[in-house]
Amino acid sequence: MKMNYTILYVNDVEASIHFYQDLLGFPIKLRVESYVEFDTGEVTLSINSRQDVRETLGLPVREIDTSSQTFEIGFVVDDVDQTVAALKETGVQVIKEPIKKPWGQTVAYVSDPDGHFIEICDAIT
Repeated sequence: MKMNYTILYVNDVEASIHFYQDLLGFPIKLRVESYVEFDTGEVTLSINSRQDVRETLGLPVREIDTSSQTFEIGFVVDDVDQTVAALKETGVQVIKEPIKKPWGQTVAYVSDPDGHFIEICDAIT
């Protein structure tokens, strides 16, 4: 078994496309109505509207105003400070400014349009 993809349920598909494609730079590799897959490397990041998940898949996804924030998605970059500064300039909400962790990794947190925590970090060496 290996992980292949993660799907985030979102309130506004177009806002999420703007965030993940235009601001983070992940190209869309598939779009079928409200379901979108981004090319992020080995693991695909997907989004789908909460409404579509309820109607098409029959899953009991609640309509909510804020994210449950029970997990985070991590993206490795070459320069955390520079990446976070660039995202800040575009209006992305920074949750935690870059900080060097005891194990040597620099980590910061931003928020996507639905409040999902997005970790921006450098590789652990």
